[in-house]
Amino acid sequence: MKLILASGSPRRRELLGLYTAEFEVCPSAFDERAVHADNPAALAGALARGKCLAVAAQHPGRLVLGSDTVVELEGRVFGKPADAADAARMLRALSGRTHLVHTGVWVSDGERDEGFVDSCKVTFFPIPEEEIQRSIASGEPFDKAGAYGIQGSAALWLDRLEGDYYTIMGLPVSRTVRLLHRFGG
Repeated sequence: MKLILASGSPRRRELLGLYTAEFEVCPSAFDERAVHADNPAALAGALARGKCLAVAAQHPGRLVLGSDTVVELEGRVFGKPADAADAARMLRALSGRTHLVHTGVWVSDGERDEGFVDSCKVTFFPIPEEEIQRSIASGEPFDKAGAYGIQGSAALWLDRLEGDYYTIMGLPVSRTVRLLHRFGG
């Protein structure tokens, strides 16, 4: 069964490519603003499910993989920043602190669907203001939850993490592969 990745994220495309080159990309037009959840982890799962099922409805009989990532600090969700000021606000809030990254993954074959949420604890060293400004000037924060990419500038700030590094990048690869296998993918 041909696989569709319901995401335009280049990081997810790269990570799924570790498993197979046999997939196509079809970003979801799912309206994320309509989703509400009891907590940030549940939100990541609901967003992943919504994206997956929206694309699956357009491609009957195909195996569809949807994913979404949210950053949580003390119960607050940090999505993609709206602008430079929002990115700076997020990075200053994360500086010198521990936060959670939740990535939801959902798969559907048109007849059934199943998913999971994986969470990782991330601690940053204090981030100097000049590094925050350099990151923003690079444009890196604007398509990433929490205004950072762990594989980018945040490599300079990472003190420690507990969990799957790939969850922070947006696709926990080993758990995703196991889920795909349950669908014959």
